[in-house]
Amino acid sequence: MLASIPSPGSNAIDIGPLTFRAYGLMIALGVIAAVWLAGKRLAERGYPPELAGSLAMVGVPAGLVGARVHHVITDWRSFQGNWGDAIKIWEGGLGIAGAVLAGAAAVLWYSRRNRLPIGVVLDATAPAIPLAQAIGRLGNWFNQELFGRPTDLPWGLEIDLDHRPVQYLDRETFHPTFLYESLWNVGVVLVLLWLSRRRVLRTGRLFAVYAGLYAIGRLWVESMRIDPSSEIAGVRVNIWIYSIVLAISVAVVLTGRRPVDEWGEPYDEVLTDGPEPADEDEDVDEELESDESIDDGVSIGMEREAVDEGDG
Repeated sequence: MLASIPSPGSNAIDIGPLTFRAYGLMIALGVIAAVWLAGKRLAERGYPPELAGSLAMVGVPAGLVGARVHHVITDWRSFQGNWGDAIKIWEGGLGIAGAVLAGAAAVLWYSRRNRLPIGVVLDATAPAIPLAQAIGRLGNWFNQELFGRPTDLPWGLEIDLDHRPVQYLDRETFHPTFLYESLWNVGVVLVLLWLSRRRVLRTGRLFAVYAGLYAIGRLWVESMRIDPSSEIAGVRVNIWIYSIVLAISVAVVLTGRRPVDEWGEPYDEVLTDGPEPADEDEDVDEELESDESIDDGVSIGMEREAVDEGDG
């Protein structure tokens, strides 16, 4: 029976003669998995899977910068007097909201520049992002960070003394909130893939579903976290941020459901901007006008023949 979850003794992983920071390695593995899934989904939509790699080339660097900026802003007190530590991304400390915002902005810019349908790109990448997050969150385990309140539950996380908050030095096990968030993200991936197959949302709205579901999970996790964080009106900044994200996501999703037919089945959307089909009534009118023109022409011809015979 599981008594507790031990924490790794080191944040480094040795692979042969090479030593990797576990935090960075988990992020890299998450990116690889996300590119694979996004490429698979793009191929299903008729685009080359290599496009996912191109999107990652612009989205990942922008996302890392945005994630670090978000973390520094929401935990700025930790960097007072040591602002040089703000660039030490390998020591942990990334804000997902900043990563998604900056990464999405870069991907949208790339899509517009290369005339890619933004809605299709968003739908293809939506499940890939939480997949990357689910894997990347495991890096927090190696750094012994992102844990919650003390707990005696069997899956409590063992935290070394030098990583415990001052007020909890006498406690040994804490809620593994990083693991909760990782498992939540796996669930989000499955829900998004299911919704994608059902085709109940307009193109591009699947990304809003991702944002909303992630926000719900993050609000739950934030309610258990005890690490220092900036606050507004006594509430953690991240709770304010994800509450706003959730509200916007719900509004977008509610306006993005596809219309259904009389049997409750969603209509297929036309993704290309082709000419609109002519109205059947207009076709009938045009045919009648054409017939009348022919009749008029025949009548005029007969009258002319009669006149010619009279003159002769």
